Amino acid sequence: MDPVIWVLIILAVLIIFIVIKNFQIVPQSYAYVIERLGAYKTTWSTGLHLKVPFVERVAKRVSLKEQVVDFPPQPVITRDNVTMQIDTVVYFYITDPKLYTYGVENPLAAIENLTATTLRNIIGDLELDNTLTSRDVINTKIQVILDEATDAWGIKVKRVELKNILPPREIQAAMEKQMKAERERRAKILDAEGDKRSQILVSEGLKESAILKADAIKESKIREAQGEAEAIMTVQKAYADSLKMLNAAAPTDKVIALKSLETFEKVADGKATKIIIPSEIQSMATLAATLKEMVTDNNIEQFVPVDAPQEKIKP
Repeated sequence: MDPVIWVLIILAVLIIFIVIKNFQIVPQSYAYVIERLGAYKTTWSTGLHLKVPFVERVAKRVSLKEQVVDFPPQPVITRDNVTMQIDTVVYFYITDPKLYTYGVENPLAAIENLTATTLRNIIGDLELDNTLTSRDVINTKIQVILDEATDAWGIKVKRVELKNILPPREIQAAMEKQMKAERERRAKILDAEGDKRSQILVSEGLKESAILKADAIKESKIREAQGEAEAIMTVQKAYADSLKMLNAAAPTDKVIALKSLETFEKVADGKATKIIIPSEIQSMATLAATLKEMVTDNNIEQFVPVDAPQEKIKP
């Protein structure tokens, strides 16, 4: 075969290989920065692209995903002269591949140094206690400062977190003692509140018991008084009914005299030593026997008629 043909075949294969080699496929979430003869030409996004052989080149492959960088601990000094070690975690993503490629020589080193200096400035204005309790405030301040500074580099700082805050050993020991004392104080307060609540409940129970007991006594006395009142009313009503019945029967003088003697008998049951007898019933034939029996049974010393002289009557 003619050598010229071989040369042409070799050249054709070489050209095909070079063309194929210069086809570039940009993956998802990536961007390629293209230079032509050393100058920025364009930025390729996701898809198939062809660059001019020997003239254009891929200057940088840039990932557009959110990235996380954990920086080592940095020594910082608080306002009250306490030296601590604080390490930070920065979350960022690239918004402009061109600025990220040409804006700064080493973007990660630049972010690390900027984070360290910003952290020292913020912590220097805070005391130890505020530093330990103000993480959110510190994170927000660092994030705002970094985001503003990295705009020129095509970087968007999304979030900054303080990962660890490590004070000196003696400070940690003092903090542990303080925390232990605080917990003991809270425990004593809770115990005291529990005792107080228990005593209040016991007192309230005794109070309610006393009130219920007093109400029961009051109710008992009320019912007893009502019973006595009803009994008195019943007796009085019965007495009034008997008087009505007696009046309705039109009793004779002898019946009235007999009732009078029954009344004297009841009176004689007491401690009386003198009985005044009405003259109307002295003439009754049974008076002597009745009086004798009453005197004998009840030790009555005197019976004096109403119209008789006041002299002793001996049995």
